[in-house]
Amino acid sequence: MSGSLNRIGAMTLRYCFLLRSSWPRLLELVYWPAMQMLVWGFLQLFLSEDHSSLAMISGTFVGAVLLWDVLFRGQLGFSVSFMEEIWSRNIANLMMSPLRPIELAASLMLVSVLRLLIGMVPVSLFALALFHFNIYGLGFVLVIFFVNLVLTAWAIGLAVCGFVLRYGMGAESLAWALVMLLLPFCCVYYPVWILPEWLQPISWALSPTYVFEGLRAAIIDQTFRGDLMLKAFALNLVYLGAGLATFILILRSARRRGALVSIGE
Repeated sequence: MSGSLNRIGAMTLRYCFLLRSSWPRLLELVYWPAMQMLVWGFLQLFLSEDHSSLAMISGTFVGAVLLWDVLFRGQLGFSVSFMEEIWSRNIANLMMSPLRPIELAASLMLVSVLRLLIGMVPVSLFALALFHFNIYGLGFVLVIFFVNLVLTAWAIGLAVCGFVLRYGMGAESLAWALVMLLLPFCCVYYPVWILPEWLQPISWALSPTYVFEGLRAAIIDQTFRGDLMLKAFALNLVYLGAGLATFILILRSARRRGALVSIGE
């Protein structure tokens, strides 16, 4: 057990050194969330001042932007960290070491949270200073939102890494495309009832939908929807278990076939 924790810690420390050694990497973690925050923040100001009846509803925009970036940046941090091992032709070396697939996955999960916090904490303070939106005012509810979205991010990241291992670097664009495919159906900026009836069951099958519905309930109705969070957590356990099993099986198969040596070519 201690050996496993040491290997996970060593891999996490390796990724920390990579981040610390490159200021463009660190800048990028903040730059894109900040740009998105500016766009949606100014839209919120417009709706609040020119259409006072929409002030409360528009207040959900900045919160939705912040939470969406938790999901998007969380899975991107996971997927990109894994693909950097492929780009540097290091994945075969790692798999010839005592490092096990589950330990590699655990270290990628930890570094995704680290990258996420580096990017999102400054942007959340940016939202407070410029747009007077304090997401930390949600209190413990924010922690529940965060945990559910990070679990979803890990599940998507595991799936993306599995696709890359199976289909090669031609599938690396899925790190950006797969989560964006979910954006219209997760109802980030609008409630589920806006969707056509035949699309609503698809939306409710996605765990982030419950989080964003819960965000609107917390901001507009000032209520905590615990039922939505329990459903989101249950779905996340299913998705995360399926993603982890797929990732481990494909990685082990690639190692047995010797495909890890040529995957970056």
